[in-house]
Amino acid sequence: MKKLINEPSAVVDEMLDGMVSAHPDELRRLADTNVLVRNDAPVSDKVAVVSGGGSGHEPTHAGYLGPGMLDGAAAGEVFTSPTADEISEMIQACDSGKGVLNVVKNYEGDVMNFETAGELAEMESDVEVAEVVVNDDVAVEDSLYTSGRRGVCGTILVHKVAGAMADRGEELDEVKRVAEKVIDNVATMGTALTSCVTPEKGEPTFDLAEDEIELGIGIHGEPGVERVEMMSADEITERLTEKVFDDLSPSSGAEVLTIVNGMGGTPLSELYVVNRKLQSMMEERDFMTWDAWVGDYMTSLDMQGCSVTVLVLDDELKELLAHPAATPALTVQ
Repeated sequence: MKKLINEPSAVVDEMLDGMVSAHPDELRRLADTNVLVRNDAPVSDKVAVVSGGGSGHEPTHAGYLGPGMLDGAAAGEVFTSPTADEISEMIQACDSGKGVLNVVKNYEGDVMNFETAGELAEMESDVEVAEVVVNDDVAVEDSLYTSGRRGVCGTILVHKVAGAMADRGEELDEVKRVAEKVIDNVATMGTALTSCVTPEKGEPTFDLAEDEIELGIGIHGEPGVERVEMMSADEITERLTEKVFDDLSPSSGAEVLTIVNGMGGTPLSELYVVNRKLQSMMEERDFMTWDAWVGDYMTSLDMQGCSVTVLVLDDELKELLAHPAATPALTVQ
């Protein structure tokens, strides 16, 4: 497999340096770590919102660093949790004295290391640390990597809402409250047309025939919960979205935000084809799409496929989602 890399073991280090070089006024790297923070961190008199996880999901997580979203992002090796020591450094570097909210995807390594890091930061610097765990993937209740549902693309909406609440100067308990509101009202389901290829392995993590797809995939190269014959874009969208609807059970007339998220190797044209069917399904069920995001928000390296995310809204969530944000990967004006 051909990749634009040098040594596989250097991919994360060189990627992070490249991000800082592209955004030198917005981002900086903590010395001797795989942690990026806002250039102005810690931001005075503001709760810090931080996140992180394995690399390979770009633009997640460091792509969402900036006003209105994240203050810090810790990067592990590809599909591997960042270490507790580096997460603790990030927490302490971002704390301005008003506390820090950890936004964690529900994978065992991430959950364990963020919990340990929070305890370390509290002991070393007397930082007040709160945590939320995102579990929006409706495909599985338990997996090889999780106890309970996995955290996937809905995490971006937690970053956005919690970051907005923190940017408004609210206290840590309020920032955590709205993050949990998103978690309680968001659901995601994904599909893969191909496996991804990790830099170290250099070959697909699972095998798919030309006429097969996986439904219910994770974002770490895990196969899905069901292997089926290739279907049309409309049929795939129906399968993904019906599962999301079953989980959320929105009431008639509900306002929603939708995301059609690419997995890293899918042309934008195909994502718009999926969005066309998704919005048609919203209209058929008398749901009102308040906003529709289409693009690569949380990927799985070069996997071809997509996920569908739906967030059921209220007035508070709409106000926070509309709050300005300025990050490398997402701008709201």
